[in-house]
Amino acid sequence: MKVLDFPLAKITICFIIGILVCYYWQPTIFLAVATIIITAILFLMLYFLSGKNKKLLLFFGISTCLISFWLGIITLLLHTDSLQQSNYIHCKKAFENEQNISFTLMEQLKSNSYNDRYVALLNHIESNTYTGKIIVNIKKDNLRNTLIIGNIIQAKVTLQHTTAPKNPNQFDYGKYLANKQIYAQVYLSKAEIEVSKKIRKNVWFYAARLNSRIIRNLEKAHFNKTEMNVAMGLILGQRQEISSDILKDYQYSGATHILSVSGLHVGFIMLFILFILKPISNTRKGSFIKLIAILISLSLFGIISGLSPPVLRSVVMFSFLAIGNHLRRGSNIYHTLLISILLILLFEPYFLFDAGFQLSYIALFSILWIQPLLKEIWKPKNKISTYIWEALTVSFAAQIGTFPVCLYYFHQFPCLFFVTNILILPVLSFTMITGIVVMLISAFFSCPVFLIQIFEKSIYILNLITHTIASMEYFVIRDISFNFYYLITFYLLTIAIIFWFKKPTYPKVMAIFISVILVQLSFIMTKKDLEEKQELIVYNVKKKTIITERNGKKMLLFTNEDLKKNSKALSIIGNTESLHDIQKIKNTFFFNSKKILLIDSSGVYKRNSSPDILILTQSPKINLDRVLLDLKPKIIVADASNSYSIQNYWKTSCSKKRIPFHATGEMGFYKLN
Repeated sequence: MKVLDFPLAKITICFIIGILVCYYWQPTIFLAVATIIITAILFLMLYFLSGKNKKLLLFFGISTCLISFWLGIITLLLHTDSLQQSNYIHCKKAFENEQNISFTLMEQLKSNSYNDRYVALLNHIESNTYTGKIIVNIKKDNLRNTLIIGNIIQAKVTLQHTTAPKNPNQFDYGKYLANKQIYAQVYLSKAEIEVSKKIRKNVWFYAARLNSRIIRNLEKAHFNKTEMNVAMGLILGQRQEISSDILKDYQYSGATHILSVSGLHVGFIMLFILFILKPISNTRKGSFIKLIAILISLSLFGIISGLSPPVLRSVVMFSFLAIGNHLRRGSNIYHTLLISILLILLFEPYFLFDAGFQLSYIALFSILWIQPLLKEIWKPKNKISTYIWEALTVSFAAQIGTFPVCLYYFHQFPCLFFVTNILILPVLSFTMITGIVVMLISAFFSCPVFLIQIFEKSIYILNLITHTIASMEYFVIRDISFNFYYLITFYLLTIAIIFWFKKPTYPKVMAIFISVILVQLSFIMTKKDLEEKQELIVYNVKKKTIITERNGKKMLLFTNEDLKKNSKALSIIGNTESLHDIQKIKNTFFFNSKKILLIDSSGVYKRNSSPDILILTQSPKINLDRVLLDLKPKIIVADASNSYSIQNYWKTSCSKKRIPFHATGEMGFYKLN
């Protein structure tokens, strides 16, 4: 039975399309509800009429797809917190002046050099009840951090909007948080907060307390700190304390996925439970006992790991696989996965825009679809060769499926990923089984020292393998330019090729040729866009002045840095393939018939030069009111090399003269097309 012949496959696809359309179109609730009511009436009419007239079955199917489509739209609208009137985003005064707010700590995030960071649920602003999630940044000091999940905190503070990236081609952290329904953050010191004696004991509190008990028991057994941090990421998905060097090693070796709890980890747990329950016969009763044991074990694992979204996704996915296996529907595993996708997106539609969600399901679908095809290429005679070949085919299948998405999001490719997977899989299998046992024991008691030592050594070997492979950095291709055109056309080509390999036919050959043409068109369109691109950008870099001028493929970089030490400038502009030259900043230059004057720390400028754009850098000691009278610019741009206090004076002066003022520290980079 073909996957698309399964009714829920079409329903799931239409539901996903509805979510995507809603995300980019954002219709009103009224329009969505009115349309789905009309569609539902049409659906019911066709349902009864199609029983008498089979010709109407096609229209009944179309109406079903339309209902799924609009249900996807409504689901996303209902899960968009900013549309709820109770959400703090509608309390404008909280973003303008200090307000007394109350919030409950919900999840601990990875700390940075300056702050301990949390996700919190807002309770009140002044005396009014509000809802929504915020990021809480609490300044580090010499005292130990005693805050726990469930703490109710009061503070007087101004909410700050999550901002767009301050430079082009940067990760849009504001959009990332918005997809998690987080629209603001606060910055506090410990002296500014008042912690309530009352603790909100919800599921997040108990999950965090269980997690803390595991860490405490591991620390008592003198578990090496470096290995323990990796163990927490490997087994429980808690990556907050893993050092940046170790993360870099796993990234460059192509093994980052093992530090993010996903289908791989939950799959290991499921296999481990099945191995323990092997003595139970596969009768109806025995199969049911196994199913209940798997569902309970996966649920407990989700709670122990802190109920993070990636873990919940994987637990739901494998729970459905276990149910499908119990119902003897293993042949329709694609359908089981589609049902799990539909269920997850019904409750959390914004997961669709999460890279982890996309990679998890694409990897699993790829393994199920492509790996059997790769496996048939060679059939080894002995067990060792069979193991290595199966590991390779699984790795290559997953990589083929996720390759375009990885390039689109991360713009790099570790060429030695297959070597990493072959070497770490035996160690990882042992480490996962040992780790699960250690974590389960540590959740309730002190774990035997010999078990912890075995677990610690296996983590050490894992780190050693990834570090050895990652040290060969010349096998990591970085700064790969890969846009949305490439993403779509490469997937079309991959799918067409796989279909042809499955069963070669003439129409499939034509599909491959059409896909190749589309890939070529995507390259042509990208090249055309690049050649027609003309822009001047003033970047936002603290204490630095960096300006780029692009004319087609040719890009010039102007900076006040020593030209021999311009690594900062190069890292800011990202892809340096089209960089033609690096030059010292000029005080006067022209771009697209516009005259641009730059005043630096010397404060020297030529009167009556009448520039279109005036750029202020390095905090020049000037009287801006007089400068504005002398030069009469159309817009003022101040980069982040200027002091904050001086920029406030300049902003006031420009406001009086009604001249636009663009401070990159506040508004982000300035671009002139």
